[in-house]
Amino acid sequence: MPELHAFRRAVVLMVAAGSTLITVVGCVSSPEPTEMARTTLQTAPADLQLLCASAAATSFGVESSKILPVSSSQLNEQTYQVELEAGGSRATCVVDAAGNVQSVKKV
Repeated sequence: MPELHAFRRAVVLMVAAGSTLITVVGCVSSPEPTEMARTTLQTAPADLQLLCASAAATSFGVESSKILPVSSSQLNEQTYQVELEAGGSRATCVVDAAGNVQSVKKV
């Protein structure tokens, strides 16, 4: 019988430890939106991403529906870089805030 009491005691301790762990994990809070990494990176507006896709389609001789903007970032106050994918090929496009495509290059 001593083994049964030891087993019960071990189960009670594990349950208690598990509930304490759940309580501690439940107390972890999310960072404020201003502290999240995603809020510090500016992406290109959707219309500029689509302009880049269209420019790449023209430049590479494919349908614009086959070119997909996959990511973008702001290079400076007025310029964005858009990463594009077309059927496994990659390209980059640099466009300014006024919608002027400055370059389209295959990567």
